[in-house]
Amino acid sequence: MLTSFSILLLFGILTGVTTVLFGFGGGFITVPVVYGFLSVTAPSGVDAMHTAVATSTAVMLVNAVVAAAVQWRQGRLDRHYVWPLAGYILLGAAAGSCAATWIGGTALRVLFAGYLLVTIADSLLRKGFLSVRRETPPEPLGRGASTFGGLGIGAVAACLGVGGSVMTVPLLRRRGLPMANATAMANPLSVPVAVAGTLVYALVPGIPAQAGHLGYVDLTACAALLTGSLPTIALARRVSGRVPDRVYSAAYVGLLVLVLVVMTVTGT
Repeated sequence: MLTSFSILLLFGILTGVTTVLFGFGGGFITVPVVYGFLSVTAPSGVDAMHTAVATSTAVMLVNAVVAAAVQWRQGRLDRHYVWPLAGYILLGAAAGSCAATWIGGTALRVLFAGYLLVTIADSLLRKGFLSVRRETPPEPLGRGASTFGGLGIGAVAACLGVGGSVMTVPLLRRRGLPMANATAMANPLSVPVAVAGTLVYALVPGIPAQAGHLGYVDLTACAALLTGSLPTIALARRVSGRVPDRVYSAAYVGLLVLVLVVMTVTGT
């Protein structure tokens, strides 16, 4: 038990780093880690993928709120980008998390991997993500991008337990924002996803009662991951503004590739 907690704590530290640097809120680390961990250690009858997604949303809720407060104090949040999206993301997240409870664990894992693959390809093949033109000011979000983009981000993010940063960061990046600002704003935009997802996964009916669980949420795994992530968020905030923009965007895509590989390996 102590060894299991220690392993998750170490991954919690990594989660804290990615929350600040990439706006992930922990989802892209937490889902593969908890899924792989439960696939090996959980007793029969435990739905590893749904538990991983649910635990991810709970961890993300805490991490995203703390990281958003840090980014706000550093002046990296722009309400003109955050507020138009937040309400629509919340609506989409409520629908997406409800839909996820009806999707089988294997199908959910395949959707997660497919989501990553499409995002990686889009970031590499379409202009506007790896670099932005600095001579032009950032563009505002249009009504269509705010409405339909927010609903889509919320639905997909809550369904897969990833917070939506892999959709919000490219969206804001292609509006001309530097990576440091785009990833910073992914944190407050992950909060409505995490709130809706955590409530649905924790209160979903028909789940057999298990010690240390609230619905699908694994409370022990949450505690271990947060023990590692929260102190790390306070330290990592000192680094995020010092990374060159091109290196920042390339590292973002590289991490997505790594997560895709991990999900593929643990699922075979």
